[in-house]
Amino acid sequence: MCQKFWALTMLMGIIKKPSIRSYWSSSPICSTPIYPQSMSRRRYENILRFMHFSDNSLCPPREHPQFDRLYKIRPLITHFAARFAEAYTPGRNICVDESLMKYKGRLGFKQYIPSKRSRYGVKVYKLCDSESGYTQAFRVYEGKDSSLDPPGCPEHMGTSGKIVWDLLFPLMNKGYHLYVDNFYTSVPLFKLLYCFDTAACGTVRKNRVGFPAQLVRTRLKRGETSALRQEELLAVKYRDKKDVYLLSTIHTERSVEVSVRGRAERIRKKVCIKDYNRHMGGVDLADQLLQPYQIMRKSRAWYKKVAIYLMQIATHNAFLLCKKANPGVTLSFLQFQLQVISGLLYQDAPAPRAVMGDRVGATHFIYKIPPTEGKQKPQKSCRVCFKRGQRRDTIFYCPECPGQPGLCLGDCFKLYHTVRDL
Repeated sequence: MCQKFWALTMLMGIIKKPSIRSYWSSSPICSTPIYPQSMSRRRYENILRFMHFSDNSLCPPREHPQFDRLYKIRPLITHFAARFAEAYTPGRNICVDESLMKYKGRLGFKQYIPSKRSRYGVKVYKLCDSESGYTQAFRVYEGKDSSLDPPGCPEHMGTSGKIVWDLLFPLMNKGYHLYVDNFYTSVPLFKLLYCFDTAACGTVRKNRVGFPAQLVRTRLKRGETSALRQEELLAVKYRDKKDVYLLSTIHTERSVEVSVRGRAERIRKKVCIKDYNRHMGGVDLADQLLQPYQIMRKSRAWYKKVAIYLMQIATHNAFLLCKKANPGVTLSFLQFQLQVISGLLYQDAPAPRAVMGDRVGATHFIYKIPPTEGKQKPQKSCRVCFKRGQRRDTIFYCPECPGQPGLCLGDCFKLYHTVRDL
């Protein structure tokens, strides 16, 4: 039953409707028969209502030193973090950035990021493969007052440095190239990562401790570049529409010719700038693919939204693994999701054939409800009697109508197929 629940929830990201109730509508204009065929609306809403991932009675009180703001969803976070890490080995180039899961309800660690599409929501730090967008590791933001003490990280590292260390720790000493934006980049962090055989490149704020003031004072015309090197650390200033500053322990001062979009001319640009633009978009790549399939309802509790969001990340990761295992197969993310949904709904039986959209005037036949493993003589509530305010069970049903309603033999079956308002 849980598999069907998740399948129907995933399908809500593909088929958009204004409310959960509307997915069970019997209107011939907007009906989606797969929902009533798979599960009753009451059953679906009850599963959603009572869905929990932790025992709330065991949650430490807020004043307790072991209080966890993510306690309600912690087992699911731990499970997915372990599965993501063991299922895939990323390429040499990886990136760290944040995503924003849309949420406008009351929440102590809700974030406002005007540059993001959603603007309000739960922030999730991600480490992704730059080429594919596979989410290798993630961390849900818990608020600025939350303690972050990853193993082996020096005490003097700031919050942004500790986030990078926490996400990157399992991949250290393996020769990876990390790309980050100016929120994470700092001279102490890059030097520390270099000691653990992990080179890094990223834009940097000009007032960061250790960034050369001489480079900041240098005046450049558009398209010009200036660079300084100190041992393994390269500092670069590039003038585009505005000044851009970079730090890198990956690159030399080498430049290459690149074409300019919309212009016939070619200009020279530092390799570090070219590589940064190429490899920094792994997190955005994943977000762009998931964005059309967001499953969001105003009424859902925050931890349920996080659970659904993590399920979608897992689905995207599974899609990338499927493509890697089958390089000759052309498969879109939409096609993959539909295959997963079909597999969850019909794993024990073949998918049913298409049913007619309107029962009125249709040539349908009445059948006995087939036996199940739990019941040899199952019954259903008669749909027509229920509409009349009567409770009457029947062993007959119409398998051709949406929802396969129970119907009493005789008048009820006839009325249901001739009167539209029943």
